[in-house]
Amino acid sequence: MTTSDIGPPAASQQMTENLAKVEALSQRLIAALAQKRAPNPALEGPGSDLYLKAGAAALKDWMTNPAKVFETQVGYWAQAMTHYLEATQALAKGTLSPPEDTGPKDRRFTNPLWDSHPYFNFVKQQYLIAANAMEDAVTKLEGLTETDRRRVNYFTRQIIDMMAPTNFLATNPDALERAVATEGESLVRGMENLVRDIEANSGDLIVTLADPTAFVVGDNLGTAEGSVVFRNRLFELIQYAPRTETVYKTPIIIFPPWINKFYILDLKPQNSLIRWIVDQGFTLFVVSWKNPDASYADVGMDDFVQDGYLTAINEVKAITGEKKVNAVGYCIAGTTLGLTLALLDKRKDRSINSATFFTTLTDFSDQGEFTAFLQDDFVDGIERQVQQDGVLSRYFMARTFSFLRSTDLIYQPAIRAYMLGEAPPAFDLLYWNGDGTNLPGKMAIEYLRGLCQEDRFAGKGFAVLGETVRLSGVKVPLCAIACETDHIAPWTASFRGVAQMGSKDKTFILTQSGHIAGIVNPPGKDKYGHYTSEAPIEDPEIWKSVAAFHRGSWWPRWGDWLTTHSGRRIPARHPGDSGHPVLCAAPGTYVRETNLP
Repeated sequence: MTTSDIGPPAASQQMTENLAKVEALSQRLIAALAQKRAPNPALEGPGSDLYLKAGAAALKDWMTNPAKVFETQVGYWAQAMTHYLEATQALAKGTLSPPEDTGPKDRRFTNPLWDSHPYFNFVKQQYLIAANAMEDAVTKLEGLTETDRRRVNYFTRQIIDMMAPTNFLATNPDALERAVATEGESLVRGMENLVRDIEANSGDLIVTLADPTAFVVGDNLGTAEGSVVFRNRLFELIQYAPRTETVYKTPIIIFPPWINKFYILDLKPQNSLIRWIVDQGFTLFVVSWKNPDASYADVGMDDFVQDGYLTAINEVKAITGEKKVNAVGYCIAGTTLGLTLALLDKRKDRSINSATFFTTLTDFSDQGEFTAFLQDDFVDGIERQVQQDGVLSRYFMARTFSFLRSTDLIYQPAIRAYMLGEAPPAFDLLYWNGDGTNLPGKMAIEYLRGLCQEDRFAGKGFAVLGETVRLSGVKVPLCAIACETDHIAPWTASFRGVAQMGSKDKTFILTQSGHIAGIVNPPGKDKYGHYTSEAPIEDPEIWKSVAAFHRGSWWPRWGDWLTTHSGRRIPARHPGDSGHPVLCAAPGTYVRETNLP
């Protein structure tokens, strides 16, 4: 054997084939990216004024308090250099053991190599030191308004999360181990997943969160038995078949949010709120909203109230022969239910017997985690986009909601799909999360400007069908359910809205968990409990401080409350038995519309 015979081992046949596949996929990727829509700079990041304000605040700190800035910088460099020297000394001793990791555990770094391998441990520690320094620096900035401070903190956190070493192949031990073990097959599958997602979204990158072939709405999702008994341009009305011989006299109608589809309340039989309500002996109707296209550009809040809420309520009254209904609104649909109730009060219309609000905001004085997106730079950009498209595309909404939990809904799924080459899981909740809808352009802007930005419903009043309505006009008996860790509708903000409503009969229930899991929390598992309180609905912190905790679901407690507002029991009502036509079986046609931009 000569020196020339010595060299790196030849690539295996499988590795060679995989490298060829990567080359072919690269060409597909380039072609897919070429289809990307023209970017709207206003929706890609904050306006330049925020950078100027942050820069001015930093410069002022340098000028007025250089010691503070110097202290921050010295603290960062001291930590970074100390760790570097410790790592260097450990390597010099030939032990290959990294310095002891005494920091808090981060679930992104669960692979043992992050702690045991000197390279990965060094990368992790340097990242965490830098991340803490960045957060500390922006937290100490002075001279910013509270809104600008929130925005700077939010976008700084986004940069920090994006730059995590787990997000890059060369510094992700899980991905490197998988690539070696599969001789590159995992990287090929990952690139196939990446190209698939970009092709499916016309050049935009949206990570597929759930196996799109695992679920079919009407087959294994949204399967509660019922019939569509009314349809117009905005919604289909579903009447669910009774499961008891008798039912309460007053029917219930649920208005789900039109940002997503109603079957979140009927994912599978064991956690279906729809089935549970029917099982308790209530006649239940649910609105299934239309997924709008550009022809809906001029549909506004007035249309949703008149042709949506009021029409649906009148249809339920006509079908059941009742003068009143119990109404339920979830999230944005609860906000609009509040507007409708205040309008009906002005009209002296007593069609609503009681109202229930699920995770609903009506007071937007505190914009919470959406503060970053509800300022003029973004809303102006949205307004220009909907003028062009006619709708606020589900793409922009999905991206916004995902970035509120970027590690869970963007980076970790992307790592699994694109670096580890894993197929998306068959997870019904994530499938629903990706099955979003568009919003009519006019309605979206009216909601963002008049309610979110200007807080008119809780302030000077919001115009609905020629009337100016306010929170104080919500006077029917009401029950509000909020979720303790809800990042979309913070429970304290929901509470403050209820406190301003004019009803003399208010019940407030605080459930554990978040915006979805807190609501879809069936009895039996006792996974999440809930709180009730005897304190008046005035101050959320006082209310919570004396609240009693109850194990298990809040559903039965709400069911008991509904019973007191639902009258006597009568023979069960079946779809069509009142002579009203049955159009098709549940879950209807509108909920299946998924091929829109």
